[in-house]
Amino acid sequence: MNSTRLFVLGALAKRGPMHGHQIRKVAQEDRTELWTDIKPGSLYGALHRMEADGVVEVVRTEHEGNMPPRTIYAITAQGWEELEQHRDEAIGTIRFPPDPVDLALQFVQDLSGDEVRELMTARRDEIAKRLAAWREVRDEASPYLRGYEPLVVRHNLFRLEAELAWHNEFLEDMT
Repeated sequence: MNSTRLFVLGALAKRGPMHGHQIRKVAQEDRTELWTDIKPGSLYGALHRMEADGVVEVVRTEHEGNMPPRTIYAITAQGWEELEQHRDEAIGTIRFPPDPVDLALQFVQDLSGDEVRELMTARRDEIAKRLAAWREVRDEASPYLRGYEPLVVRHNLFRLEAELAWHNEFLEDMT
């Protein structure tokens, strides 16, 4: 499953033909970097590869004012098939990447309990900051979220809340 291809195909399927800058703007507006591994800057290269692969096609070129010409892309029939494959695979994939902290904790024998507590407290505090930031995103975006978007935001909140709870338990068990 390729997240970038899934996003580009999904954006074109949902919103219709767009140029690369519009797709990038959609990625920024949707804040895809918060909940995927997609980098908005990688979208242009992906579009060119996807055109070569036949999953998107050029429908026209627009030129407005002093802006450079912009190529408008649309999803093809082959692109619809790939979108369905990537979407279904993504929904069926459960991915909890290994957290490096689990490995690092196996090698703290040279640290005092206070040093481990200090490192883990800093880590917990960073997770708490990320959770607070996600709560702000939820609060600001809430009026604009549609369909399953509120549940996607909540999914990320649940994951951060679970991480925070584990860190708090770890620190409590150290005492």
